[in-house]
Amino acid sequence: MSPQSDPAPGTDRAARRHDLGHPDITEIEIGKTTHRVAEVQPMDVDGVRTMTVGTILWAVAAVALIPFWGTLRENGTQWWLWAALAGFGLGLIGIEYCRRRRNALAAARQRPPAGGRRRK
Repeated sequence: MSPQSDPAPGTDRAARRHDLGHPDITEIEIGKTTHRVAEVQPMDVDGVRTMTVGTILWAVAAVALIPFWGTLRENGTQWWLWAALAGFGLGLIGIEYCRRRRNALAAARQRPPAGGRRRK
């Protein structure tokens, strides 16, 4: 059976779709329009890796522009180098921010909730 063909008689298409890893779909009516909404969980991403990769790319761009300092100055495009350096600097700040956020979230998951009651 090809992926495009209809399922065998007696099988539930929604169940078959779910088995393939697709999210469940819910239809929500807003006014006269029906919207299909996928029920998906947010990704568990803390952003540290993304910020690190971006910061490295800005640093590479800055280093690659240094040999062209004279050409950049002649053409009035020195701001390219300064933009790359600013991206690198802001990336370092972003990495630290994401690390602190990740650590705070991990500590909050380990800490028992206040008031002695357990959250579900």
